[in-house]
Amino acid sequence: MQQNQRRLEQSFIPAGWIGGFSTTFPEQPYPKSELLSSLPFEGNMDNIPNINRMLRAKWPEFSWEVTKGDPTTRKYQMFAPDISRLGYDNTGKVWSIICPQQGIYFPTLGATLNVEVTVTGNRGWINELASVEDLFAADIKIQPTIWFSPDSVDSWLWQQLLKLNNKWSDKLPLSKLKGIRISTSNGDNTNDIIQVRMGEYPDYPFPERANHWNEYAWAVANLAVTIGSINSTSDSNVDTFNSKVMELFNLGSGNLLQENNILIWNLWAGSPELVNQDEWENHANYWRHSIDVNHRPPEGEGTNITNFNGEQFKANEIDLGFKIFEFAVWIGLQLL
Repeated sequence: MQQNQRRLEQSFIPAGWIGGFSTTFPEQPYPKSELLSSLPFEGNMDNIPNINRMLRAKWPEFSWEVTKGDPTTRKYQMFAPDISRLGYDNTGKVWSIICPQQGIYFPTLGATLNVEVTVTGNRGWINELASVEDLFAADIKIQPTIWFSPDSVDSWLWQQLLKLNNKWSDKLPLSKLKGIRISTSNGDNTNDIIQVRMGEYPDYPFPERANHWNEYAWAVANLAVTIGSINSTSDSNVDTFNSKVMELFNLGSGNLLQENNILIWNLWAGSPELVNQDEWENHANYWRHSIDVNHRPPEGEGTNITNFNGEQFKANEIDLGFKIFEFAVWIGLQLL
């Protein structure tokens, strides 16, 4: 029934499909890990003029453990729709992959902590006419980036951060360019190449509410990322600041980016679409503006963080409040 639904959706495959790229390397049958090894990694924003078609991740389902190694603490969350995209040409060569962008608003601070999973390289292929098990495969290299943006540039906290940033030679994460960068590796923690492969993630079951075949999903793929350490800035003061920011972020998000944690997600995609290249290029800025200004994604919210049974996760307000107070006091001390 599920695959029949997908076949019905194939009637919506837009004109212009040529295909053929996925069979360029017949000695690498799906799903061998060496599948894409003969392809170079592409710069994620270097080849936008080559992108004709895309898949949108309409239902990006994430999962992680609040306490590493304790499966009873596993949480689930669907991030906002259209948060990830796969961009490719009419032959099926993948040229660009857009990964998640999220914001956590801290009213007490009057600021948003932005998180972008920046794709630093990608390679892959897609065959729109293949079976649901063999539709596409991709490898990506990623780096989560975290930075502050203000609710108001006149807020007390933002003014203190600006003063401290000036004192420390403009090194604080008050923009994406100066953001906190976190290293990552694959799910086995063996290298930095993240494999995107067809099907739901096999090692951890997701709740039934995270299955989207009945909503006419066209495909589902999965990946797993091991969260690494915070990259050093070679400035001990800034490194301490960044560590404190990540403590705040993880308290508010249920340890989403806790070091050594494994973040997994199933990407449920709609059927192929044609690409407006200008819209593609401006997509990230469009999302970032909405998160900064409205504290919500532009295409609507995802779901709350829950456990398998649907019980909602709530950050410990006492711990979070104390950590925010401690952070504010620490900033004040650095300005003395």
